[in-house]
Amino acid sequence: MLARRIVLAVVLLLAAGPASAEDADFAAWLEALKQEALAAGIQPATVARALDGIEPIPRVIELDRRQPEKVRTYEDYLEHVVSADRQRAAREQLARNRALLDAVGQRYGVQPRFIVALWGIETSYGADPGRFPVIGALATLAYEGRRGPFFRAELVNALRIVDQDGIDPAELQGSWAGAMGQAQFMPSTFLTYAVSYSGDGKRDIWHRREDVFASMANYLAQSGWRADQTWGRVVRLPANFDASLLGIGVTKTLKEWRALGVRRSDGGPLPVKDLTASVLRPGGEEGRAILVYDNFRALLKWNNSSYFASAVGFLADSME
Repeated sequence: MLARRIVLAVVLLLAAGPASAEDADFAAWLEALKQEALAAGIQPATVARALDGIEPIPRVIELDRRQPEKVRTYEDYLEHVVSADRQRAAREQLARNRALLDAVGQRYGVQPRFIVALWGIETSYGADPGRFPVIGALATLAYEGRRGPFFRAELVNALRIVDQDGIDPAELQGSWAGAMGQAQFMPSTFLTYAVSYSGDGKRDIWHRREDVFASMANYLAQSGWRADQTWGRVVRLPANFDASLLGIGVTKTLKEWRALGVRRSDGGPLPVKDLTASVLRPGGEEGRAILVYDNFRALLKWNNSSYFASAVGFLADSME
């Protein structure tokens, strides 16, 4: 009987070996991270409150490593992201929050419909901000993820938020990749662009709608947004259009594009305005062509994807 117990104990010990080693590795890594945070000026009490007892989150690792089964086409993407339901909800939210949105828009020089469009695409108007603990998710990705240094820096920034804004670490909820709150700001983005609309010093992009809107608008304003311009439009290209002129890196005045035969989607002439623009075909040779302005470039700073930036534009257009 004793021999059987000894054998069983050995078997259990061997089975626990790799996990225990992994736990020890993470504990050592976490201790080094704590020292880095302290050296960066984070208060010891903050470091202890935020990091003591955290462990890797297996679901975060799974999501980080999971590859999409197929690449979504541009038209499929737009159909999903700028769906009829989302357009209807956008108009409802614009009307429901009109007074606040107008005030925020006037302060930061951003048309309210673009704030609503970003809010809708990022978190379905605040309904889906993510439920992962941001500090735990970032620690997991910094320890085991594909971009360890990036997420390690974001983790230290998350600790700065706890330290500077007095936010409970448990309140830092967001996506599995660490994007936080209704604005889906990474910690570094929060530190740079999040604002307290009322000026009370507390930046709350989780619960206070005024801070969500103002922070989004501030990001766009600081990225070069122009309140006197839109984002772009669908256009018709001539049959002999030179494909080498496609791309965000090629800019011409509207007068120059008109001379090259670019027209509105209905065949009418382009606006007579002193604007520079680029022509893109995000869906490829057979897809729709879009003429985009500087505000489109500001949206690319938010998310460097022509799919995303044009989806924001089309959703905003649905509210006109």
